[in-house]
Amino acid sequence: FRCDANVSVRRPGATLGTRREVKNLNSFRFLQQAIDAEVQWQIERLEDGLAIEQATVLFDPDSASTRAMRSKEDAHDYRYFPDPDLPPLVIEPEWVERERAAMPELPAAMAERFRRVDGLPAYDAAMMTQSRALARWYEALRDACVALDAGRTASAWPKLAANWLMGEVSKRLNAEGVTIEQIPLAVEQLAALIGRVADGTVSHSGARQVFEALWNADDGDVDAVIERLGLRQMSDAGALEAIVDAVIAANAKSVEEFRAGKDKAFNALVGQVMKASKGKANPAQASALLRRKLGG
Repeated sequence: FRCDANVSVRRPGATLGTRREVKNLNSFRFLQQAIDAEVQWQIERLEDGLAIEQATVLFDPDSASTRAMRSKEDAHDYRYFPDPDLPPLVIEPEWVERERAAMPELPAAMAERFRRVDGLPAYDAAMMTQSRALARWYEALRDACVALDAGRTASAWPKLAANWLMGEVSKRLNAEGVTIEQIPLAVEQLAALIGRVADGTVSHSGARQVFEALWNADDGDVDAVIERLGLRQMSDAGALEAIVDAVIAANAKSVEEFRAGKDKAFNALVGQVMKASKGKANPAQASALLRRKLGG
């Protein structure tokens, strides 16, 4: 490690001061000490009414001070001069534009596009552009989700796709030490699973079980896996209402506590509904039905 430090001081609002160059510093500690010493020396000199001369100086770590090597009055003292062997280089604007057009989209521009067009938060957009392969996977997954007919607006899918890639997919990739290029799922499979969560066919916790089965290649069809694992959520409103009625009747104490203002009691009732339905009730629907029946 070796570096130089150019140091100048000025009074507030004044023009830039004359700089002095501290040469051949070989550690960050000496760099900091040299700058501090040089700044203090220049301040004291200016306060004494003396001028600062442009110069090259050395730092003495033993005395924590700088000392001048040679003065440099102007640029020619630095030996700046044109190289006679280097002809002027003129780059045609057309060439620059051709090269710019041939360049791939850079991560910062891609992240800004994901924010502007897809509506992703800044963090999500940055995560989706960690690599070109991940960005391409995200775009393909987003488009496959948008093509689904699952009762969601097109603007909702980008965030859902990003959430799965940052969550379950990223967790499995890290656990197995593989990259997105080696993922054993097809884009269409993951999109179908996200769609089944969106349309209420399977819960979020159930979807993680389906994802596990898909990852392990137990079955390639999302709906088949949902059926085989018995994860399809209850769609019969009458059956769900019957379960809710039974839970309310069997848990009078929790009902009383909820009506007294204890929210934990309500969570306990929801848990009982999920238990009675063997996890197949839609938690949001169960909660809404419970609140309606309990007057909450």
